[in-house]
Amino acid sequence: MSAARFDEVIHPSTRLAVVSLLAAGDWVDFGFVRDELGLSDSALSKQLATLEEAGYLVLERVTNERRRRVRVRLTPAGRTAFEGHVAALREMVGRAGLRTG
Repeated sequence: MSAARFDEVIHPSTRLAVVSLLAAGDWVDFGFVRDELGLSDSALSKQLATLEEAGYLVLERVTNERRRRVRVRLTPAGRTAFEGHVAALREMVGRAGLRTG
């Protein structure tokens, strides 16, 4: 488990939702993320660009049989940042006396 560290890049709710979804898998299709989170293509693209710029994910564009696919996955740095952010949130909730598990 990573050390608890609040992460300002991951914290906004949309990016936290994206990273949470990606943490559950390996490569995830853009369309799946978009549909699961109810985002437009442009809104998701903007969030992915921010996370990619931070080094937290990698995008892969694949073209096969005339169809273009975009898929995404967390980098090791992204996974570490997410785990640290979740740990920091758990600590905050723990200080409030709320159950975390």
